[in-house]
Amino acid sequence: MSGAFFFVMFFLVFFLVLGMILVNIIRGIGQWNKNNQAPRLTVQATVVSKRGDVSHHHHQGANGMGHTHTSTTYYVTFQVASGDRMELCVGGSEYGMLVEGDFGDLTFQGTRYLGFERR
Repeated sequence: MSGAFFFVMFFLVFFLVLGMILVNIIRGIGQWNKNNQAPRLTVQATVVSKRGDVSHHHHQGANGMGHTHTSTTYYVTFQVASGDRMELCVGGSEYGMLVEGDFGDLTFQGTRYLGFERR
């Protein structure tokens, strides 16, 4: 009885995790396609804030030894003339070059950051 319960629970959890992975892949492809269909826009904008999202991943080896991998995703919030704000993911080098209060021309396509040129 408990063996059958474990078997059913194992497959339920397995298919739940697999379903979550597939949903994330489908959402990512949908966002990628939506960005590709969006017009490429250049607008005047001001950098209003910056943040980094640090994630740590611990990998356990077969011999019991492991290593940790850390990655950072960088985000910058821009405010356009209408007062609307948008947070876009940027690369590390772009993040380092942008300063809160910078004013210039922001180029983006959907949610995809393409560049910022200071004025």
